[in-house]
Amino acid sequence: MTTATQPREASEKVELWLRMYRQMMAIRQFEAQVNELYTRALMPGLAHLYIGEEAIAVGVCEALERTDYITSTHRGHGHCLAKGAFPDRMFAELLGKKAGYCKGKGGSMHIADPATGNLGANAIVCGSAGIATGAAFSARCLGNNRVSVCFFGEGALGQGVLYEEMNLAQLFKLPVIYVCENNLYTEYTHYSECTAGDIAARATSFGLEAATVDGQDVLSVYNTAKRLVDRARRADGPAFLLCNTYRYHGHHVGDINREYYRSKQEEHLWKTERDPIVNFGKWLVEQNLADAAALARVETELEAEMKKAVEFAIAAPYPSADEVDEDVYA
Repeated sequence: MTTATQPREASEKVELWLRMYRQMMAIRQFEAQVNELYTRALMPGLAHLYIGEEAIAVGVCEALERTDYITSTHRGHGHCLAKGAFPDRMFAELLGKKAGYCKGKGGSMHIADPATGNLGANAIVCGSAGIATGAAFSARCLGNNRVSVCFFGEGALGQGVLYEEMNLAQLFKLPVIYVCENNLYTEYTHYSECTAGDIAARATSFGLEAATVDGQDVLSVYNTAKRLVDRARRADGPAFLLCNTYRYHGHHVGDINREYYRSKQEEHLWKTERDPIVNFGKWLVEQNLADAAALARVETELEAEMKKAVEFAIAAPYPSADEVDEDVYA
């Protein structure tokens, strides 16, 4: 027997899936333009591309409310976009322009957008663990029912602050999810050479709920994140989500020749067989939820949107020199 709500629920699911596809493609097109800005010598400094990992940011952030908190990493553009940031203001920040989220003073690794619950990216490895846990503590004290998510790479597993924060989170049953994005390489070293033991077991030793998912499967990420977020919102305590993934590019945009630490064959395998956007697109087509032409139009539209956002950022003015000591807190 079917009910009146079932067609609506099915429609909402399809809308969600199509939105997730578009969000993943938006992140990829954004990052492609970031790489282009670097190669054209228009962007000061370096950036760390999120290409290949899009399913994690989108899957997790779709499980959150707009008012929920996230903290991000040096590889944080995907998190910012998935949580609701606008590409034009992000590009402006990357180029050091006043129209940027931090008035051009933060750059690629320090974008923050409190309006969407984004408490900031952080260039310090695991530097935001305390911020995310503190935000969860404030949510508990204020009773505002918000959940906090801390994104970090597997390199953060070597930082003691992560374990201090997980310990506190479990003691106080804080509504925080620690999301480990294991892209296999801690800069230029395979994680197995510097990370001993079972990663998820590090969290369960503190009593946290822990789950491991395929970080290339956006539905798996979303469904698991939704369960953990709902659990945290019920005041059932913190959780740890390990997402196994892969970065297609180097550690940063200047890391071009990577054969001294990983093979071309390995990169080709992930790009051709494990791509989160391509595989999700194939699934949408197989389920008759979209057709290939429609998905191609999404890619074309987003490429044009990102180019327009880049043009805005290039044309935007730099902050005045007399503002150098404004908005500086440390």
